[in-house]
This record gives sequence, structure tokens and C-alpha cells, in this order.
Amino acid sequence: MKIAAMSVFVDDQPKALAFYTDVLGFVPIANVPLGEHSWITVASPEAPEGTQISLEPKDHPAVRPFTEALVGDGIPWTSFSVDDVQAEYDRLVAAGVVFTQPPMNMGPVTTAVFDDTVGNLIQIAAMN
Repeated sequence: MKIAAMSVFVDDQPKALAFYTDVLGFVPIANVPLGEHSWITVASPEAPEGTQISLEPKDHPAVRPFTEALVGDGIPWTSFSVDDVQAEYDRLVAAGVVFTQPPMNMGPVTTAVFDDTVGNLIQIAAMN
């Protein structure tokens, strides 16, 4: 068994797709209209056939309070692996990304946390 897709709940699918592709650098995999929303997935350009991120609308009544509570408590929804947290932080800050936690060395791992502009905090991490 392997992970095919993981979901990130988003406030605005088109805005999320633009941020995740144009700013973060993921590649679009699927964008299938399904009425009011779409099935939108992106993947790492390093592994386009690997795990996809599904940019899911926050329509379920339980999702918005849950994700807002995570953001309110400063808890990232998920974590993306990078080779160099400081370099990725610098690249993303230059692109206008807002970080809620700058790079922080935590012994075996360095992390940073940013706002994905569509309702989530996302962590980037690299093993030291």
C-alpha cells in the first residue's frame, strides 16, 4: 500500500492552484470540473508520478472550524520535505510568501512554517 494523494482543504481552488504551482513550484496533474468545484491535484516536479496533493474545497461543515483552529494554534496542516530550509525560505520570502515561523534548528531537523494563502499553515522541513 502507498499514498496516492493527500488532501489540503482550501478556501479558493483557483487561488490555491496558482499558489501551489506558480509560487511553490508544484506541477498540475488533474483539473477536472465537477460542477461548482473541481478535482484539482498537483505533484512535486521531482516526482510527478508520485504522491499528489488534492486541493479540496472547504465545503464540509466540520472542515472550516477545524482548519481555523489549527491556524489559530499555529499548527501546520502538513509538512513538505526540502533539501535546504534556509534556501527555500529565502526563495519563498522573495516571492512574497508570509512565514509564521522562520527557519528553526530543532536538533535532527530544521523547520519553517508559512501561510499558503488559502487557509492553511504549511511546514517545510529538512533533516540536519
